[in-house]
Amino acid sequence: MTRTVTSVERLMDGYAAYLQLERGMAENTRVSYLFDVRKFLTYIEGSGITVTGVTIDDLREFMGELHDVGIAPRSQARIVSGLKSFYSFLKLENYVDESPATLLESPRTGKHLPDVLSVEEIDALTEAIDEGSEEGLRNQAIIEVLYGCGLRVSELVNLEISKLYLNDGYLVVTGKGNKQRMVPMSEISIELIRDYIPIRGEHGIKPGEENILFLNRRGGRLTRQMIFIIIRRLAEAAGIKKEISPHTLRHSFATHLLEGGANLRAIQQMLGHESIATTEIYLHLDTTQLRNEILQFHPRNKTD
Repeated sequence: MTRTVTSVERLMDGYAAYLQLERGMAENTRVSYLFDVRKFLTYIEGSGITVTGVTIDDLREFMGELHDVGIAPRSQARIVSGLKSFYSFLKLENYVDESPATLLESPRTGKHLPDVLSVEEIDALTEAIDEGSEEGLRNQAIIEVLYGCGLRVSELVNLEISKLYLNDGYLVVTGKGNKQRMVPMSEISIELIRDYIPIRGEHGIKPGEENILFLNRRGGRLTRQMIFIIIRRLAEAAGIKKEISPHTLRHSFATHLLEGGANLRAIQQMLGHESIATTEIYLHLDTTQLRNEILQFHPRNKTD
């Protein structure tokens, strides 16, 4: 029989003791693990998830968010180790029956910034979709909404038809902490959604899912993992060798906006970042271009 968490602080005290007494960890590692786990607990609290109700999808989305803001792979790997250790502790203390972190993978080290797709690669993704397939139109709309609106994958799978204002050219999503924001839509995403809506329920819609935009063949909402699989398969079909995920389209959205001259505050609002510091990672995605412009236009570098 599992125990009930009565106090998160008491839980963290127990975890700290576990790291020190049972794992014999060095002070620096122990402090890092505790810091990382507290960050994760703050994240799930904002999403309305309990510490014992966490799933592997929740953990993967959290790691995806870290990847999204440019956290170095080495730091991501440490965080994965901390989360695995934390849930091993919870299992040992009978707070959970099984650890949801068992299948959580560490990122490859060596890269410090997320991959970004070019506009041509985005086009190649959509061109790889079999338009004659049953899911072709849906998948086209998914790519265009992820890339054209910069949505998180969790926001995409929960996107509601009642929050689409197609005539006005924007949609409303519910992000972290149940905060809503308005996001402008591209003309192509509007057109694709208009074409998709009439056919989305051809095989029936599960009760309670009537308002969900993107559905699977059984009439239920798509999972985050299914979106990941769709994009990976399209990338493979398009011959794209980069390691991509739904978050890659969000990176690309922000980077292309910045390169096009969009204001950083506007990008922050579109992405739903609470802090401008989170958005500023995109300032570092094209340092070569920035350096060339400085060398070209800065008065100290001009010659007569």
